[in-house]
Amino acid sequence: MYSESSAKEGAILLKSAIMYTTRPLRFHIICDEAAQAYLESRLRLLTHPTHPVSVTFYRLSFQSMLDRVAREGAINTDHSAGIPGLMKLFLHELLPDDVEKAIYVDTDAFFLTDPALLWEEFSRWNSSISISMPSHSNMDAPEWHNASHICSCIMLLHLSKLRAARLMDSGVYRADHSGLFPPALSPPTFEALFGPPGPDGHYMNVALGDQGYWWAIVSNRQDLFHPLPYDWEVTSCLLDMYMTGLGRDGISEEEESKMMVHLWNTPYEGKPILPKLLHFNCLHDTDVYYTWAGWSNPEDSLTKRWKPAVDYHVGFKWLWLNRGSTKATVDIQVLIDPPFADQRFATEHHLVVKL
Repeated sequence: MYSESSAKEGAILLKSAIMYTTRPLRFHIICDEAAQAYLESRLRLLTHPTHPVSVTFYRLSFQSMLDRVAREGAINTDHSAGIPGLMKLFLHELLPDDVEKAIYVDTDAFFLTDPALLWEEFSRWNSSISISMPSHSNMDAPEWHNASHICSCIMLLHLSKLRAARLMDSGVYRADHSGLFPPALSPPTFEALFGPPGPDGHYMNVALGDQGYWWAIVSNRQDLFHPLPYDWEVTSCLLDMYMTGLGRDGISEEEESKMMVHLWNTPYEGKPILPKLLHFNCLHDTDVYYTWAGWSNPEDSLTKRWKPAVDYHVGFKWLWLNRGSTKATVDIQVLIDPPFADQRFATEHHLVVKL
């Protein structure tokens, strides 16, 4: 959450997870000072939640992010999320080694159900899997190398496996000639999709920021990938959101299935999508999704189906989350400019890299 605007969105995401959880929660938030200040103003209102909540803020300077991208050497972005958006490729490097697995969710989303149900998706993986995200095999976009086939907006990541495979490259790793460690996983997948880096040293024609790179990885290493059910990413990029929404509370599964759209030629064809997480992306010309001008239009299809859910989750008071015993606590920690894994490796192995 790199800005106050992203924190305003992300606060709703955190709130929804706390609202519905049946287990303790541990949040890891990569942010700047403005985002941390906004989030803490909400979290400090939480004094006795139902389950313990721990929050670690990773205050990463913009220069630190630029430097890590430079050490990778060949990735870049022209996406609106900018360099902070590329940090989604380095989560395994920033989070502590004792964090084996994690769920990543974009800020412009919120839960409709217990996030523990999403965590249970890890148990459905075979031993080779390390990445899961929604897979929209019917959403072709050749101009994006078909990166629209996935959405890196919500990801389940086995961080320990990604660390062991050295997901992302670094000049530090390239300077190590011991032969004791594997080469980085991603460069061959990037070249397979984008070709070799161009004259400026960067891969060319990469669309959608980090998602373009994730697509290169999972499309060329399908043994690492497990598709995430569509229930976990009901997205306003498909403005009719599969044609599901609030209302008609007595509708049957058969009737709901007949109303579904965007499911032809997918594993979910003929099945109802049961929303568990709403993602309000692609609402253009707004920094914060819940201030989108379209919400004021009662005739807008998205407004008809989902505005009450937005209003409820935005308006639900943080104070109302204080419904547990006094034994459940909220723990907040702050790490200033934590080192990336390649920096730790350079220190441990006495490597000096000049860029």
